[in-house]
Amino acid sequence: MFAKIKPSNFIDALQLELSAQTGNFLRGVLRDDQGSICSTLERDIMYENEHFTWTGLNDLPYGQYTIELSQGEDEMKMNLVKRI
Repeated sequence: MFAKIKPSNFIDALQLELSAQTGNFLRGVLRDDQGSICSTLERDIMYENEHFTWTGLNDLPYGQYTIELSQGEDEMKMNLVKRI
């Protein structure tokens, strides 16, 4: 697992903590419960233990989402809930 998302509930942004090698490329996709893409993220990893915020999620409706993160061949999925 190369990323942690804290907490798994969000309101308008996601807090991510990466434990990946520098120089790699992170790609993220946030999907709603229907499978539609709601937001995407592409970012170069500059530090080995990097913390950053995925912003711009305040216009999404409340409900369940799935985040898909990939770094090279490594992939991970996690269920999230947007709440009030």
